[in-house]
Amino acid sequence: MSGVSGDGSPLRHVHRPLPHDSGIRHVSGAALYIDDIREPDGTLHVALGLSPVARGRLSGVDLAAVHAAPGVVAVLTAADVPGRNDISPANADEPVFAKDEVLFHGQPVFAVVATTRDAARRAARLAAFDIAEEAPSVTVEDALARRETVLPDYAFGRGDVEAALADAPHRLEGVLRIGGQEHFYLEGQAALAVPGEDGDMLVHSSTQHPSEVQHIVARALGIPDAFVTCEVRRMGGGFGGKETQATQWAVIAALAARATGQPCKLRLDRDDDMAVTGKRHDMRADWRVGFDDKGRIAAYDVTFNARCGCSADLSQGVVDRTMFHADNAYFLPAVHIASRRLKTNTVSNTAFRGFGGPQGMLAAERVMDEIAARLGRDPLDVRKANFYAPGRDETPYGQSVEDTDVLAALVEQLEAECDYRARRAAITAFNARSPVLKKGLALTPVKFGISFTLTHLNQAGALVHVYQDGSIHLNHGGTEMGQGLFIKVAQVVAEEFGVGIERVRITATTTAKVPNTSPTAASSGSDLNGMAARIAAGTIRQRLVDFLCEIFDVAEGEIEFRDDRVFFGNESLAFAELVKKAYQARIQLSATGFYRTPKIHWDRAAGRGQPFFYFAYGAACAEVTIDTMTGEYRLDRVDILHDVGRSLNPAIDIGQIEGGFVQGMGWLTTEELVFDGKGRLATHAPSTYKIPVASDVPADFRVTLFPSANRQPTIYRSKAVGEPPLMLANSVFCAISDAVRAARGDGLAPLDAPATPEAVLRAIVGAL
Repeated sequence: MSGVSGDGSPLRHVHRPLPHDSGIRHVSGAALYIDDIREPDGTLHVALGLSPVARGRLSGVDLAAVHAAPGVVAVLTAADVPGRNDISPANADEPVFAKDEVLFHGQPVFAVVATTRDAARRAARLAAFDIAEEAPSVTVEDALARRETVLPDYAFGRGDVEAALADAPHRLEGVLRIGGQEHFYLEGQAALAVPGEDGDMLVHSSTQHPSEVQHIVARALGIPDAFVTCEVRRMGGGFGGKETQATQWAVIAALAARATGQPCKLRLDRDDDMAVTGKRHDMRADWRVGFDDKGRIAAYDVTFNARCGCSADLSQGVVDRTMFHADNAYFLPAVHIASRRLKTNTVSNTAFRGFGGPQGMLAAERVMDEIAARLGRDPLDVRKANFYAPGRDETPYGQSVEDTDVLAALVEQLEAECDYRARRAAITAFNARSPVLKKGLALTPVKFGISFTLTHLNQAGALVHVYQDGSIHLNHGGTEMGQGLFIKVAQVVAEEFGVGIERVRITATTTAKVPNTSPTAASSGSDLNGMAARIAAGTIRQRLVDFLCEIFDVAEGEIEFRDDRVFFGNESLAFAELVKKAYQARIQLSATGFYRTPKIHWDRAAGRGQPFFYFAYGAACAEVTIDTMTGEYRLDRVDILHDVGRSLNPAIDIGQIEGGFVQGMGWLTTEELVFDGKGRLATHAPSTYKIPVASDVPADFRVTLFPSANRQPTIYRSKAVGEPPLMLANSVFCAISDAVRAARGDGLAPLDAPATPEAVLRAIVGAL
């Protein structure tokens, strides 16, 4: 990566592969998480009483045995919530504790506060529930039959789709079922609430959204937001599962602390965590497409039936983003994209890396493969024929794709470097002579929009202090969940002052320092917080420059901050020496920075606007081998070329690309969520829910950063990297489908996601 800035000046930290600030602590076990915080004297422990049914009228709960259990200090129900019994982010449709009805199996009905965690858990099992059980809605089809939704239907598009379909030389239609996904963060949901004086409450929460925890805790306690401080140093993974879903546990811990006057901690075990927290939305995509002899699409009609669970949570934004990415990288002349947000008696689904985009993009890739199979063309050629291009550059929601050349160049480079054409020929020959093992190959693109689609969330704040000794205190609204945000922002601040990275002290995210923050989500952490921190540091730096100009009578253009010194004319000062002089001259050495993303706007009612500041691009080529006798498969090789602009930290970004790809591969292959007819999650532990392990990562795994610069004025012209790499795993699903087609011999691949070995075998034997 280049070691110079956009203006040609040398850079010391930015664009460098610096190690993660907590990397050594991560691997040595020394990093502190919520459950590692030294418990204050008198800390009590909280466990939950969970509904034993998925749907029904709740007449009451006999808690006598719970109260009488050893170690129990208090038992909390909806009646003990002094403010609003509501933990939903916007729709007031999800209670802290169930009151008159239960909405899903495992819904919290009460909480036990006891002297030990074991005592609380044992006592919670002693309750006797009085629930008039009703038949639950569990599947998409259940909800469609009952016509139950959590939000109104929504659609947008352009052109006369029906006429374009009728006029197209070729037409296809199909259904793709896309499974959900458990976040499976290594650190489970946890919160520690410590009461203070005059009603203050300090909450340590494993959350991606400290400001929302602050707000909803205050709402439940019936106190102003300013009375609550939420703090988080790091999470052991989040992936979207701690954007809204961390809030309930923080609220319950705070309610317990308020009721008892003592610190209270709540930590879910893995089984409960999986059963009572939301997942990636599973969907059924019903699609129709019309196209010409070259495979170029004339019309596309798709409806995403999204299973949202028992409440709205973030389903408006999640499913909207599914719709925004229903095009993936392809121009659709006439298009209708619709959605239904279906209510089921299962835990409310929520944000997950990609925020709905992966589901829309997977459906698009299935359509490309079906077109190629119908025409007998190479799927890559069909994909390239449909890429956005000059004159074919407007999305279905009205935003122009201004850099259509980037993806075309990226795919051409990957196609050549991975030797796609020769490998395609070799695989065809292999399949012709191999009766049992069949190979598949796919090269798929990614175009992912970067920004929160809820426009007001595209803002960030930062706080920077420079102390008399030249050390720097950095705080901002972003949260660290292992993705490397903190080191990236520290690199930016160190670069601004021209000092060593060791001078920048990274501090815990807290609502007491930076207020009204947005969640660390939508791949926007570095874009927003990096820019806010640079603005804050730049304000202090400018004060130091003005001070130098005044006392040394030099021109501003002569001053340079580098190598822990400040150079001006023929002289220089150590950075710490300059800071000391500035302090003695009463120069302010603290500043806040604020940034809001420019250019973006979205009119949801009209279905038009520019919801994204820019697009991130990538492509992956995957090769697989399947065993047609068992449905088992092996991922033989993966080649990835990904666009991160001018990377702030190439080592961190490559790690994100690798991790995102593997997580996406898990979603599309091994991770299968199974609910029984009673609405109970059957796959609620590692024994039954299979995330990828080290042996699932291909031995031949090639990841390269595409040389480019963001054309929008982002922080050092970098691009977001958190979510886009997950969709690179579409190549694995498409490669498995390619192998299934080879095994069947009829051009069909009736394969839904996840493509478990059982699903692969079913898809193959259906032809026999």
